[in-house]
Amino acid sequence: MFGWHSGGFGWEGVFFAITVVVLFWGGLATTVVLVFRHFGPGSAAGAKRILDERFARGEIDAEEYAARRAKLER
Repeated sequence: MFGWHSGGFGWEGVFFAITVVVLFWGGLATTVVLVFRHFGPGSAAGAKRILDERFARGEIDAEEYAARRAKLER
């Protein structure tokens, strides 16, 4: 009555399953990239740390430090 694959999901189910798997792995990959960008070495936190170190070593004065810190916090 329904063909040789009766009781199965058919092609619609296969396409749905593939879509769900692609969305899952894509979402996971996006999450990993965003977390790495936020907390990784190129993040604003890393830039603030470097700026703090340069100020502590005396490479930049307080005025330049405050101006750059304000730009990073935007």
